Amino acid sequence: MPHATTADGCLIACQVQGEGQPLVLLAGQSNNHTWWDPVRADFETSYRTITLDWRGTGDSDKPDEVYSTKGFADDVIAVLDDLGLPTAHVYGTSMGGRVAQWVAINYPERVNALVLGCTSPGAAHGFERSQEIRRLLADPTRAVRVLLDLMYTPGWLKANPGRHPVLGDPDMPPYARNRHLVASNRHDSWAELPSIKAPTLILHGTDDVFSPAANAPLLADRIPGARAELIQGARHAYFHEFHTVASRLVLDFLAQSD
Repeated sequence: MPHATTADGCLIACQVQGEGQPLVLLAGQSNNHTWWDPVRADFETSYRTITLDWRGTGDSDKPDEVYSTKGFADDVIAVLDDLGLPTAHVYGTSMGGRVAQWVAINYPERVNALVLGCTSPGAAHGFERSQEIRRLLADPTRAVRVLLDLMYTPGWLKANPGRHPVLGDPDMPPYARNRHLVASNRHDSWAELPSIKAPTLILHGTDDVFSPAANAPLLADRIPGARAELIQGARHAYFHEFHTVASRLVLDFLAQSD
């Protein structure tokens, strides 16, 4: 597995599959590249897909230091540099969508098109999950069940039992998990969002209360020329459960920028 080296010497594991124009897929908080495993094939017939393990996860280094969504964006660019790619499409979901915002803001010349999924501009100006949800997630005896219910509809979970790759990297050190949580919680891109120049598509499930769906029109209003698409009945993992709808929306959008 190849690794890119960041400016501060951290090794970031990356995975490349498929052929065509490069498409970077960015996972959620405390998750590694396997977040995309259920749907990666949707894109590989048209694009060279690139994933990475965030620092603190997977096969990347796990320094015990302050993490930030801006810093994660720098790591994404280090991966593109290592692969010799001057530009790419960028698709980020959840915390990956927060990171994708900074990639587009701080490296506008590197982003051909931007897709932001189930994400927000940060707590200062965005819509956050309720205190009740936070309380339930903080209970270790219920957290997995609660998180599954936030990700997927009951019917889909009944039909698809087993391990789901959106529940976090099970081998992640506790200190790194906390560093990820703080990084995501401190994200605030509001002031810089109007500077995004890349064509932007925003996707969100209508029934997402983990990152409330009201964030989608909020981002669309803030980013010049952005378009929001709400997927009816979908929860936070819309890109997985509703992939036949979501992936087609992404592919059609990206085709306009190729």
